[in-house]
Amino acid sequence: MKSICVFAGSSSGVHAEYKQAAIDLGKYMATHGYRLIYGGSRMGLMGELANEMLKQGGQVIGVMPKGLFSGEIVHTALTELIEVDSMHERKATMHELADGYIALPGGFGTLEELFEALCWAQIGIHKKPVGLLNAKNYYNSLMHMVQHAVSEGFSTDSAMNLMNISNDSEQLITSMNTYKPPSIQQTKWTHQD
Repeated sequence: MKSICVFAGSSSGVHAEYKQAAIDLGKYMATHGYRLIYGGSRMGLMGELANEMLKQGGQVIGVMPKGLFSGEIVHTALTELIEVDSMHERKATMHELADGYIALPGGFGTLEELFEALCWAQIGIHKKPVGLLNAKNYYNSLMHMVQHAVSEGFSTDSAMNLMNISNDSEQLITSMNTYKPPSIQQTKWTHQD
């Protein structure tokens, strides 16, 4: 794993721990030779992560749709900024460039990108590791919801194995580097009499 696509909030949240998690992840990735692929913003946790990567001499590639966002939020000091025509093309480009995915805390956009990566892993479109950086236990409720979906028969036990989760950047990336994708369960779509 050399390039990691990180999904993160375009705001910083209300707790300092979220910002610190983005900074710690950026520092770890840069000093260990990982390349960052992300949405290209200078705002929020996205900006904190990119700034720390750049400060540490890391490579940062942003992917941003042309004209969709105000030029004020585009990070102008990146190693490379790739402009695309749509949000769909943005996600496809990030997927092509990435060897794995990490979700920092974030809102709907972060969750949508995270669940797309998980869904694609579940149905076998990719075998890349997916990690949750669980700063301040941000993703505990989500993990309970996924477990509830398993318990209620809407998902399978293998869904829990698609996610690597830690509140520490080094531990998370170490677990992602040793990740073995679970076998796709052919009985995902069950039939009831």
